[in-house]
This record gives sequence, C-alpha cells and structure tokens, in this order.
Amino acid sequence: MPRCDAPGFAEAVEAIVRENGIRLVVPTIDTELSAYAEAAGRFAALGARVHVSDPATIAVVRDKHLTMQVLGAAGVPVPETRTEAELRADPRSLGWPVFAKPAGGSASRGLAVYASPGDLPESFPEPMIFQTRLSGPEYTVNIFLDQAGELRCAIPHLRLQTRAGEVEKGRTERRADLAAIARKVAAALPGARGVLCFQVIDDPRHGPRVFEVNARFGGGYPLAHHAGARFADWLLDEIDGRPCRAHDGWREGVTMLRYDDAVFLG
Repeated sequence: MPRCDAPGFAEAVEAIVRENGIRLVVPTIDTELSAYAEAAGRFAALGARVHVSDPATIAVVRDKHLTMQVLGAAGVPVPETRTEAELRADPRSLGWPVFAKPAGGSASRGLAVYASPGDLPESFPEPMIFQTRLSGPEYTVNIFLDQAGELRCAIPHLRLQTRAGEVEKGRTERRADLAAIARKVAAALPGARGVLCFQVIDDPRHGPRVFEVNARFGGGYPLAHHAGARFADWLLDEIDGRPCRAHDGWREGVTMLRYDDAVFLG
C-alpha cells in the first residue's frame, strides 16, 4: 500500500475493495481521514461504505485551531487558544505556562509546555497552536451518530493512565455535564457520522474543557464496547440495512487495564 498522503492511495484501497467484495472500510488514524472523505463517493459506487464524516467535518477536526473556533462558536467549552503569531504579538494573552501542540498533529506528537515567553524557540518546524494549560482529570468521550446525524450514545471514560496518547487504564463514568457537552459537539459538527471521540480535561478552575476531537474510533474504544456501547456492531447493522440498535444504556464503572507482554520464539 502507498502512504495515505501519496498519490494512488485511494485507488489502491479501491482495488482491494473491488477484488474482495468489501462493504465497510474503517480508517483508524487521523492522517487517512481526508483521503477517505474525498473518495467516499467512489467507494459507495463499488457498494462499500467508508466509515468517515463528510469532507467539511474532516477539514475542521484535522485543523486543531479551526476545531477550537468551531466548537467555541457552538457553545462547547474549550480552552483559550492562540496561533503562534497571535501569542508572539501578545505574550500575555493566555498567561503562563502555555500548552503547545502542532495544529495538524496526531498521537501526542510534538506536545510541549512552555513556562515563559523566553522559553519559546525562535521558530517551529510546523504550524502550532497554544492553549491555556489545564490540569485535572482527563476524559475521553466516545460518541456514536447514526446515518441521520443523530447522537445515539455518549460514553465517557476517565483516563486513569496513558502512554503515547493512548489509554492504558480507564473507567467508564456517567456524567450529565459531559453528556451535555457531547450534544453540543454533535451539533457543532452537523456532517459527522458514525464514531467519533473527544477529549476533556476537568480543570478545577475552568471546569470541563474540550481540547481534542478525533473523527474516528479512539484507541480506548474496546472499553466502551465491553461496557455495552457496541459501536462496531451498530455500524454493521447499518451496512446490512437492519434497524439501528444504538442506545445509551452502557454500564458505568467498567474498568480496562492494558499491559505489555513479551513473546519469545526459538
């Protein structure tokens, strides 16, 4: 397979779909989403659905600065955010320290905290955004929107321990405030479909703040699935034309623990 940002990526996947009679294609990394969103109509002509939101939604979520603008305008609580140019023009606009991340980053790449204006490097290799540094418990909220765009399920889990941006230990929690935020996120992204997830820090000073949206299955989805939010099954129902069984009756207090194992051969 070519890289997802290389010419011919969509065509290579189309060939696999055609040869194997595939009916559902599920992207799992952010960098694939734009290519799949643009080619979704071509896959549909082959009888295959690509599990991806519309191109306008993907354009928003793949630009973290635009994400904050769109969500904030829709009443979603988000942290104060500045571009590099805005922060350098007014270094006191956020207060210090500030949290920095690439505007088009993924998998926790390039994250940094700067304590003062003097700690900023002279330049960055890519566009960056800067936000008020938040502290407090961190949650991922996995959501499922049906083919009409209706929010059918929102299941938060507390990220008890993470590594490289992925949850290692998590526990499902019912919180009315996070469910209300989920409804606002869905309303802010009317072209969203299927599975998305967003991340929240519940800051003791500022309250819950959404700082990330991923228009795909998140790495912690197995916890949601085990707790009864069976998004994968609901997607298959849609593919088979069965009535949507999506619901919000998942179990609270379900805990997931991940660990590494060593396998030796020879």
